[in-house]
Amino acid sequence: MAPITKELTVGQVAERSGVAVSALHFYERKGLIHSRRTSGNQRRYRRDTLRRVSFIRISQRVGIPLARIRQALDQLPDNRTPTRTDWADLSAQWRDELDARIDQLPRLRDDLSDCIGCGCLSLSTCTLSNPDDQLSEDGTGPRRLMVERFRDEQDHDHRADHT
Repeated sequence: MAPITKELTVGQVAERSGVAVSALHFYERKGLIHSRRTSGNQRRYRRDTLRRVSFIRISQRVGIPLARIRQALDQLPDNRTPTRTDWADLSAQWRDELDARIDQLPRLRDDLSDCIGCGCLSLSTCTLSNPDDQLSEDGTGPRRLMVERFRDEQDHDHRADHT
């Protein structure tokens, strides 16, 4: 068995976390995780990066966008890994968004059931059809499938990303 070291290579983090090396590089470019470079320009990660990656993956799994995850991680002092208390606080902040997604899922399921068979999304009876992009004035995204609360938040996030 290899000795426990204070730092891990990108390959070790990938193996231990079950996340592809390319995803770790992406997370780093997005400022979600951090590494230091050796004199040979190799990445070295602190061991607590494993917990941070787990936090990111769990947050993504419940539908939290990476931009919101980064905002949450940026609130932590010294880029530390979220603790149990941090997770409780963040999940409370995300509760409304998660509730909106939960409300949206049955609607999505019901509206898509007719389209799954044909896949064309162009039927005159299709609830997703948007001839001539009539809904573009209402904002971005699949307007008919979005719960009002979530629609407003997505529009706000979209504007913030482009300022």
